[in-house]
Amino acid sequence: MQQPEGIHLTIANTIVDLVQGDIKEHLPVERIPLKGNVLGMGTTTSIDNGELAFAYDTVAEETSIYKCHANTGGIDKVCAGDGSDHFPYACFSSDVREQGYLIDLSKLDGEAGWLLSDWIKAGIATIDHPALIYGVRVRCQWEHLVITVASKLCMGQRNRNSAAESEAGSGAAIYDALQHYFLSADIPSDLDSKIHYLGDALEWDCCGFYDTEPETGRVTVAQAGANLHMHGISADHRFGGHLHYEHGDSRLGGIDELVIYPIATISHLGSDLSVNSLTWHAGVLSFEVANLGGLDVSDIGIDVVPDDCYSLRQYLRLPWLAAGGRESFSLPLSLSAGSHRILVAVDPVGDIIEPESDRANNRVWLDCSVI
Repeated sequence: MQQPEGIHLTIANTIVDLVQGDIKEHLPVERIPLKGNVLGMGTTTSIDNGELAFAYDTVAEETSIYKCHANTGGIDKVCAGDGSDHFPYACFSSDVREQGYLIDLSKLDGEAGWLLSDWIKAGIATIDHPALIYGVRVRCQWEHLVITVASKLCMGQRNRNSAAESEAGSGAAIYDALQHYFLSADIPSDLDSKIHYLGDALEWDCCGFYDTEPETGRVTVAQAGANLHMHGISADHRFGGHLHYEHGDSRLGGIDELVIYPIATISHLGSDLSVNSLTWHAGVLSFEVANLGGLDVSDIGIDVVPDDCYSLRQYLRLPWLAAGGRESFSLPLSLSAGSHRILVAVDPVGDIIEPESDRANNRVWLDCSVI
């Protein structure tokens, strides 16, 4: 399919999905084309707990993804096959080379005490290219900087089926539960005991997104005014994470370069599980479960229920099904003489994130007769 003109943004799950927890949908790194300047961010698996930062190498003209660790604030380059190369949340752009607006910072008339988000908002106002979401790359220096590194364990693995938890988890307060790190030239005597001092790495290369509709929770926390979500790594490649630029202990020293990228089109990757080819013959029930969506799916439950009698229910579990993958099942099913109706339901309790319009194919009934 021909790539649409302008910058295209792909979103695999959303921030809202992430903070609600228990995500079983994953995007493998191989699905992210990294040739050229690719904007992006995301989170690593629940196994190693961390964040993703996208860094562009101007010499090699390719992008690398670094995982930022919740327990140390350190970083490692993501490599295919290293065990943490699939992500429960990620968003990434098409190649944005030659498509950005280099902002003339001297014309922004900045004020003392401006946050990083204020500079970016002012920079967006200078370009005549409206968009719902803007990608951002910025090289900046900090006098003091607080970063957080998301960890699913810190986030309490909230149950997405609880409305109360969903509402509570979607606000900026989620950051209070995350590990905080502090960077400055010296360790301040009055540093909050909950914030761990990392070091003096104060030059940062950052990439993120400015969403004009943050309430949607696509790429920023779903809260009014939370327009900017920024990840980064220190220029010396020692540390990385989410820039807590709005924290009271963060103080911006200066911006070396700010480039704004208007996003032209947006698409969402999701899951679409389907039950196919359901048959019963000679005491054996056969069927296929397919993943018609764009994300790999893990820990999938399957119910087999004859005649709406849950005391006879058989339960299966599929550990993993890649996007586009199919898995066949055959299991003995003893039925008495007469007419029967058998239900096969994949993801019967709705653990997998699917649009309601795609759930109809999750449940299939088979009418059969036994002589």
